[in-house]
Amino acid sequence: MCEASAYIVDGDNQELIMEAVDSVEPEDGGYKLINIFGEQKFVKGTIHSLSLVDHKIFLKKS
Repeated sequence: MCEASAYIVDGDNQELIMEAVDSVEPEDGGYKLINIFGEQKFVKGTIHSLSLVDHKIFLKKS
């Protein structure tokens, strides 16, 4: 499985916002996250970093 977990970064804190993320799409100043179950979540912000080996996506709210 190659899905990732998405986190919001706030300083040194990381909050898990979605697991099993399959798709990240830019949309209206943010990103739409879609997981393998079809659940969707919109995050207004930017990509902070990606850890592909660890399957993690870090986003920062704007």
